[in-house]
Amino acid sequence: MLQKNDIGPQAYRDAMAHFAGHVHVVTTDGPAGRRGATVIAACSVSDTPPMVLVCVNRENPKNEPFLLNGRFALNTLSSHHRALATGFSGLTGLSAEERFALAEWDVIATGAPTLVDALAVFDCELVEAKDIATHRILFGKVTGLRIGDNLKPLIYHDRGYHVLSDVKTPITERE
Repeated sequence: MLQKNDIGPQAYRDAMAHFAGHVHVVTTDGPAGRRGATVIAACSVSDTPPMVLVCVNRENPKNEPFLLNGRFALNTLSSHHRALATGFSGLTGLSAEERFALAEWDVIATGAPTLVDALAVFDCELVEAKDIATHRILFGKVTGLRIGDNLKPLIYHDRGYHVLSDVKTPITERE
């Protein structure tokens, strides 16, 4: 029998460590300054119009430029981007300049920095932001897109970076 209980922050984080997610670097630039952060919480919202959402920690004042600049780019990382993901994670103490020096960047449509060799780049105009608990959800209309080489994606699972294996298991039953 399942029992309800209070869920503490550490227990929640421990359970979420079992969640595998694609690693991205979300970036922005504009009057409020340049910023980039490693994120896992990002996904598609719609294809008509094309929209994505990204969650950033709103308790970190360094993340205000994502809201104030009104634009962001979601840069999807591949297996060779581990050092970049670590650099933008905030765990290394690198400045914005040092973070961006780790890779080659350009711009597509909005002026947000876009990773030249990303698996995919979704360059977005911010259409809405919603604060929920510790995070801010950024909804972006995709105004620029770049599809890179089809390389292995970088995945975050069990508090570390991983690469998908080549083993493919066919689905034999409908779930």
